[in-house]
Amino acid sequence: MIISSTLDFREAARRRLPRFLFDYADGGANSEHTMQRNVLDLGDVALRQRVLVGGGTADLTTTLFGQQRPLPVMLGPVGIAGMFRRRGETQAARAARAAGIPFCLSTVSLCSLSEVVQAVGHELVWFQLYVLRDRAFMRDLLATAQGLGVRTLVFTVDMPVPGARYRDAHSGMSGPNSSLRRVLQAMSHPAWAWDVGLNGRPHQLGNLQPVLGKASGLKDYIGWLSGNFDPTIRWQDLEWIRSSWQGSLILKGILDPEDAREAVGIGADGIVVSNHGGRQLDGVLSSARALPAIADAVGDKTTVLADSGVRSGLDVVRMLALGAKGVLLGRAWLYAMAARGEAGVTQLLDLIAKEMRVAMTLTGAHKIADISSKNLAG
Repeated sequence: MIISSTLDFREAARRRLPRFLFDYADGGANSEHTMQRNVLDLGDVALRQRVLVGGGTADLTTTLFGQQRPLPVMLGPVGIAGMFRRRGETQAARAARAAGIPFCLSTVSLCSLSEVVQAVGHELVWFQLYVLRDRAFMRDLLATAQGLGVRTLVFTVDMPVPGARYRDAHSGMSGPNSSLRRVLQAMSHPAWAWDVGLNGRPHQLGNLQPVLGKASGLKDYIGWLSGNFDPTIRWQDLEWIRSSWQGSLILKGILDPEDAREAVGIGADGIVVSNHGGRQLDGVLSSARALPAIADAVGDKTTVLADSGVRSGLDVVRMLALGAKGVLLGRAWLYAMAARGEAGVTQLLDLIAKEMRVAMTLTGAHKIADISSKNLAG
């Protein structure tokens, strides 16, 4: 099929993947209202068109955390991405490295951090950490990341418990007879079964394997999440992370200005305005609606990033105009990787860059630093 947008990648991924994987990627919490609002609210952001401003080709370079980047875009963390293409995290990381942008590896990835760093080096690799009950294990993960040269930690704060994701039970990702249902679905998708089911092994959570051993498999992935996340964590519990992590610390999952101020108070170098792609608490604000107030509150004190609902370069420009300094992609790169592997992610990033240049040219923004609320209509 002809692919010219993220929606095309989504359809290609739907055709290729077993249902349990596509619904895991595509679904959200409860009625999925927040997930839908992420896209709709961002799409409703009207830009102020300006013409004949003679800026030439738009410059997409920006500086984030002291490093110049060719795009204000990062590949955000996605759990079990290695199930969508053979060793999928390494494929996405290679595409990110070729584009000169960071790739953030999830704690619950198939490929371990050491496998990804061995494939692409440590310079553009970030590591995402969840709130786990076992603090000693968290310390071990931090030590491993620092030992591999990783300098940016993304600590996800909006998942003390997994959200209620109805699609996972219906699709076979969880629930009764889930293992059998997944096998049957795999048999009806032979290309995926060959690429990932047979040749993408081991199907284990690579970062957890040293501790969990055989229990790090995916037989009850959702059950493991429920049993090992920690709903008791408080702001003061993050102080040991800040004091022990010798690099940039970014807190992901901020939706309220008060929480943003708390993040600044513990010394976070950045925050990600995010509702986890609508996968946690349904009915909360979309990232696009939450972002302006948070940027106003702490934008001069820390680096404000954003995710959730971003499907195009136009959406990236919208997020920047709402107050973000950079944008994390999630489902967008996962769809692209599921559809075409590393080449798909590369194509997606090229599309986003082209769409950003169009939007910037027609709003009179010559460089990334020019994009602000002045580019919004009304």
